[in-house]
This record gives sequence, C-alpha cells and structure tokens, in this order.
Amino acid sequence: MTQIPARISDWFAAKGWSIHPHQQDMFDQAQEPATLLIAPTGGGKTMAGFLPSLSELADGAHDGLHTIYVSPLKALAADIRRNLRAPVEEIGLPIRIEDRTGDTSATQKKRQRVDPPHILLTTPESLALLTSYEDAPRMFAGVQRIIVDEIHALAESKRGDQLMLALAQLQALCPDLRRVGLSATVEDPEGIAQFLARHPDPCRIIQADPGPDPDIAMLETKEMPPWSGGGAAYAIPAVLEQVRQHRTTLIFHNTRAQAEIFFHNLWLANDESLPIGIHHGSLDRQQRERVEAAMVCGDLRAIVCTGSLDLGIDWGDVDLVIQIGAPKNVKRLVQRIGRANHRYNAPSKALLVPANRFEVVECVAALQAVQEHDLDGDPRGAGPRDVLCQHILIAAAAGPFEADVLYTALTSAGPYADLHRSEFHACLDFCATGGYALRAYDRWQRLQQRSDGRWQLRDPRAAQRIRMNLGTIQDTDTLKVRLKRNRGGKPLGEVEEGFAASLTPGDTFLIGGQIVRYEGLREMVVEVSRRADKKPKIATFSGTKFATSTQLSDRILRMFAQSDWAHLPAHTADWLALQRDVSRLPQRDRLLIESFPDNGREHICVYGFAGRNAQQTLGLLLTKRMEETGLAPLGFVATDYATLIWGLDAVTDPRPLFQIDALREGLETWLAGNAVMKRTFRASATIAGLIERNTGGQRKSGRQATFSSDILYDTLLKYDPDHLLMQITREEAMRGLVDFGRIEAMVGRINGRIDLLRLDRVSPLAAPLFLEMGKVPVKGEAEERLLAEESARLLQAAGIQSP
Repeated sequence: MTQIPARISDWFAAKGWSIHPHQQDMFDQAQEPATLLIAPTGGGKTMAGFLPSLSELADGAHDGLHTIYVSPLKALAADIRRNLRAPVEEIGLPIRIEDRTGDTSATQKKRQRVDPPHILLTTPESLALLTSYEDAPRMFAGVQRIIVDEIHALAESKRGDQLMLALAQLQALCPDLRRVGLSATVEDPEGIAQFLARHPDPCRIIQADPGPDPDIAMLETKEMPPWSGGGAAYAIPAVLEQVRQHRTTLIFHNTRAQAEIFFHNLWLANDESLPIGIHHGSLDRQQRERVEAAMVCGDLRAIVCTGSLDLGIDWGDVDLVIQIGAPKNVKRLVQRIGRANHRYNAPSKALLVPANRFEVVECVAALQAVQEHDLDGDPRGAGPRDVLCQHILIAAAAGPFEADVLYTALTSAGPYADLHRSEFHACLDFCATGGYALRAYDRWQRLQQRSDGRWQLRDPRAAQRIRMNLGTIQDTDTLKVRLKRNRGGKPLGEVEEGFAASLTPGDTFLIGGQIVRYEGLREMVVEVSRRADKKPKIATFSGTKFATSTQLSDRILRMFAQSDWAHLPAHTADWLALQRDVSRLPQRDRLLIESFPDNGREHICVYGFAGRNAQQTLGLLLTKRMEETGLAPLGFVATDYATLIWGLDAVTDPRPLFQIDALREGLETWLAGNAVMKRTFRASATIAGLIERNTGGQRKSGRQATFSSDILYDTLLKYDPDHLLMQITREEAMRGLVDFGRIEAMVGRINGRIDLLRLDRVSPLAAPLFLEMGKVPVKGEAEERLLAEESARLLQAAGIQSP
C-alpha cells in the first residue's frame, strides 16, 4: 500500500473522513498506463482520480500542465473546479486549477496556451482544439495524467471517438501519459477499458463496493395512467405531494417538450407557491446558471429537468428523484437515480411515473433490472470515419505530418484499433481532394503532399476555418428567443428553426416554464411577449424520443410469458389477461401479427418490440412491400413495441413481407431519395469538414447549410454514389435514425416463426396505438382506389352513370 502524503491524509482526518478502499487502490495503481474506476455516485470517484495528481504536485516542483480532466459537460467542469479548489486551498497545496470550455474568455484561453495551469478542466471539443495548434507540443510537454469523467456517456457518442483520437495525439507527444476513466454506470467494464486504453496496452479495472441498493418504486396515484401519451399529467397531484414531503426533488423527463409542459402544469397546481425551477439545454445560459446556483444553495424544492442534469454534478441536498415516463434505458435510469442522496453508502431514493398504460409494464421491467444490477448497452462498433476525417484535418492544422506516423497513432485509439490502412488512405484522400467527384473544385483541395512525403495544408489560412468548425455535436438548428424590446430584450432560450418557421404572429408556446406570444422574426431572433393569460397552442420542441433498449424489451417479453402478474398493478394485469384471452401475448422467439377490421379499414398490428426507430422504419418498409405485392396500405403508426398498419385489403400471408433481403433492398431504395439520408449526410459532411457551418465569424443558418448539403448530396448520388461520404452516410443512417440492425436482429430471432391471428375486432394491446400521435400516411394505389370509389359514389348520387 502506497502512503498518501501526510498533508492530504491529515486533511481527510480533520474532515472526519477516511480514505475509501477504492481511493487507496487508485493511489496504489497511480503508475499504471490506464485505470478504469467504477464506483457508485457519491463514492468519491473524482477525489480518487485526482489523489495521485495532488500528491505529485504537493511539493510545487512541477512546472506547467500536469493533469487534464475531461468532462462531457461544461457545467461539470465548473463544478469540479469549485469542489477541487476547496481541498487544495485548505491543505495549502501550490496548485493552480483552471477550466477551459466554450464559456472561457478568449483572453484566458490565449494565456493558458502560454502559461498553462497545473490542472486543466476541459471538454472533448476544447481538448481537440488545443491539439490543433502549432505550439501544442510545448503546452503539453509535461502532462502526466488525463482523467476522463463519466466515460460511459462519452463512449456512447462521437464525442468519445473524437476524445480518443485526441488522446492518441497527446500520447504521441507524451509517451508516459497515464489515463484514468471514472464512471458509476458501466455495463461492460472490459469494453470501456479497451475504449480507454492505448491499444494494445491493458487497462486496470477497479470496482468499488457498489453500496446499498437504491430505494426505488413506482409512484402510487389515485388516477390510472391513460392509454397513450407521454406527459403524465394525471400524476401531477401525487408528484406535488412528494415535493412537499422532501427537501429537494429532481423530476426527470426524456424530452424538453415534456419537461416544459409538465413544469407548466405543475406550477398551475402549485397552490402553496413552492419554489420550483426548470433546467434543460435549450434555456438561456444565465437562466440555467441561476437555477444551478439556487439548487446548490438549497433554495429550490423541485427542479423539472432533462438529461442536462443526468451526470455527476453535486447539486446540493437532493433527496428524491422522480422519473416521468418509462426510462427506456436501465443505465440512464441508474445514472439519474444516483442524483439523490449523493453520498457514499446512502441509498438513493427514486420514484417512477409511467406516462401511459403500457409504460407501467416497462417501468416494472426497469425496476427489476435495477434491483438485479442488470445494465443495458449495445456493443460498440468501429470508430466512425467522419470523425476520423475531421481528426486528419486537425492534425494538419497543427503542422505537417507523415501519413504512416499518423496512422500508427490513430490505430492506438481503442475505437480505431481495427482501422484498415486502405480506410485511412481513403479518408486522407478525401481530406486532400474532396474525393473523385469533387477534385475539380479548389475549395475542397485542402491538403497537399510535400517533396519529403509529408502532408500539409494547401493554404495555411485554412487552419483557422478547421478550428472554427471543429466538433461532433450536431445540434438541431436553433434560433434565439428574446422578449421584444427596441434593442433586444431579455434572452429566454432557443427553439428549433423548423418550429420557428411554423409560427405565425399570435401563436403562443412554452419556454422556460412561461407562456410567450410570437411577435415576429428579426435578424434570426424570435421575438416574443409574455402572455400568461392564454393557453399555449403548441409545444416548444419536437424533442428526441429515446428507443427502449433491447435488454428492456426482452425483459417485457419475458414478463408476458409469466403466468402470474402479481407484481403489476391490477388494472395493468387485467389488461394483459384480457389480451391473452382474446388474442395472444407476444413472445421473444415468435412474431405476433394481429389482423382485424375497424371503421371500414383492414388493420395489421406487428409486435416487433424493436424500439421506436426500428418500428417506425418497419412501418415504412412493410407498407412499401405491401404496395409491391398488390395490397393497398393507407398509413401506419409506430411505438417502441408495435407497428399498426391500416389499408383497404387484409393481409393473409405476412411471411413474404418479412424477407430480409427484400426489406434491405427496400430500405436502400427508400433511403436514396429520402430526407433521412439528406439529414444524415449533412451531419456527417459537417463533421468530416466538407461543409463549414462557421465562416469568418459568421454562422450559416440551418436553411443555408441544408441547401448547400442537399446540392452536394444530389451531385454525389448522381455522379459518385460510392463516394466516401455516401458510404459513411449509409452506415450512419442504418445504425442511427432507422436502426435497421434491430430489424435484422428481430427477423433473425424469429427465424420465420410468424403467427398471424385473425380477430373480429381490435385487441386490448393494439387499442392504445389508435390514440398515438405521429400517424404516417401512405401515398399510393389505395389513395387512387378511394378517389375512384368516391367519384363513382358522387356520380351515382347525382344520377349520372359512370363510364
């Protein structure tokens, strides 16, 4: 056991604390090339990560940057700075700590490159930006450690891939750099360890005592959940009662729109005027900071929030977490639960509130998964190539490079360990020329090879443009919202550009918990006035709908197979029993399809349990296949568990509809000219550097960027369909927006075992789908037949014989 310096151990003793075993383990393993710590929320993970750095810096001998801390959130970096400065100042350590994020002033950023602090707290984007400067070798010369906090969150996104490429560059500058990963929710420790470590170096995994199980249950309400919807308005009185009974309650939602609507309804019911705030990523930064400050001080009894408060910020005395709506993902639920009783060996208390009847089943499945410590997560795929292209440009901005040296560095990053040299050279060629179809255009001739074989920027001025467009976060295009004043009033936040385009003067909507009236658009700013006396007509955001994870879907199907549902509320158990009596409950290894008439139309309900995105895609592909086989679909609607299709003809044999090759071919055809592909292309082209959103201090509007990306997409589709970016776009669309992999997995799992049940009416399980929003009409033969029938009816009514 390595001895912790007396100054630090004495400080622990003065606080009445003792070193946790996992903190001592981290100190003992401080010289390991890579270490992953998995410890529960409140277990002192951050201190465990920093203890070796504080010890090594205690004597004041180190000059310059020693430790880099990377966080997914700017707010988390600022929170760590506050919490880390306290022990440093109280112990009297000669350590300078600063953060560097998008909120840091340009003056401070410039000074940090010349005179870096001992500990720098930053984000993946800011770190990548620092590696793009010519003086990066000097700034990073003495770096000893890098700490990646909430590594599980970064590992699930392109931000994590970008970070690992930046670490590969740092490791080339600092061969002895030691890596530390911190997380409370890791479903695959070995996978995260491989992601973190320099390939093929091993990564030491330290797992702390997980502590007591959380105190988690379903919220009991007087009213039953509705059959559909996601707002959970029925539970407002019960939620408000819980707020009264606790000091501080976090009320999580899955989308910003739902958070806004729930906050509005909660405030209307708040007769006691309890202090309640709202926090999400589209609110104005000053408003978010005011809410955060009030939370730290304990001035708020409840905060309605979204994923903006998922991660490890210590927001004061939170003693209850409420999750509104099914969590869709067990790992996300565990992360949110950990916000309550943010202390080691203190059980977190949480309540789940299903938004509708089916979500009751999903919430029970999630509760069981938490109790069994069964986290969900999909295997990581290969590192995306659009991020790789951006990194090649970042490397060029830092100075000339040798292709072989860069390739060796890139393949030391976990996500790119299996990158083939031909794939790397294809990305390099794209960065240099734009690819075959774009070689003739000077604007995409960005790199050139020197006589010594090294690559460099063709125009040195391009470095600044590369830095201005760096990053992988593809925010929905947003416009600022301000109160209308002569010179611009108080900022309230942001709304999506598409939503703003749908507004007409007089429309009202919610933002920041208040109702505002749309007055007009001026200089790309949405001007509004307060209008508290009018009910809002429309929600602020369409919001991202999470898809239920594969593991959670499997749990629900296993629950259906049980003979006893005593663990379910009576109303839900009775509903499922009725389904079993009149039809059948879905099974994991068979595909249940119900066929029934309703309101003069034929319906089929396909219970795929593949998640919302996949079920939506399945609706598109099945209706296309139905058209091709002579059936006449009219439309469909999808949820996480089923797709309901209606039309003019009954389906008698569904098996030809589910031939995987035909589905895949249909997907390719549908994607080629679809807005999904264009939207995906735009995101990948922006990340890869083909499209610049920021030019000379000006940011293109979403419409401008869409226009230019659509032209590029149509050009490549016509003249170079196998262009690197078209390949990347197809991969991204298949993996993300359409989730075709889960359709393939479902078809493989059922292996032709399809049960078509013909019913005389809608089944209990299918009934809620009739109430779902988001119905998609199908244009085709069915519409033409209806028009022909209506024309014949009108002619007959008029006494005219049809020809």
